[in-house]
Amino acid sequence: MTYDPSKLPLNQVRRGDRAVDDAFWIKRMLHTAAVGSMATVAQDQPFINTNMYVYDEAENAIYTHTARAGRTRFNLEGGAKVCFSVFSMGRLLPAKVALEFSVEYASVVVFGRANLVEDEREALGALQRLLDKYAPHLASGADYRSPTHQELQATSVFKLAIDSWSAKRKEVASDFPGAYRFEPVGG
Repeated sequence: MTYDPSKLPLNQVRRGDRAVDDAFWIKRMLHTAAVGSMATVAQDQPFINTNMYVYDEAENAIYTHTARAGRTRFNLEGGAKVCFSVFSMGRLLPAKVALEFSVEYASVVVFGRANLVEDEREALGALQRLLDKYAPHLASGADYRSPTHQELQATSVFKLAIDSWSAKRKEVASDFPGAYRFEPVGG
């Protein structure tokens, strides 16, 4: 039997044994992952932008920002369909056969449409939530000045409205023989 993803729902995970359907787990992953990657397409050319982001659970949306002019802004004009992914890597899992090497991981993939946030109040709110996520130990007005209207004009804030998502993870026993953490060589 041939695997044909075109006949399946967009958010269906191929390996059902790795699929995560727990909405609480998915939301927690979206809240806590450090960065996300957003895939867009323009003129039949795929493009990925990895960036900081914030998940707004009440809006069921992801906010991110980019330069006022650039590839991401160009690709997202007009409410483009996007795919957004977050990932965390656990331990590497060696095996006696190279093909059986593996890794612990957790990931969420989001499908939806991204639009430029035109409303200044919403854009400033999204930027503040980004600051709150990445600098929770600092306070607006005490440790830094909030963005001004002029500064807001230098950035593009996007809202990715989530249509659907999928998630998967692989975890093994803590005593897995030879499991180790990735350490870059020469870095």
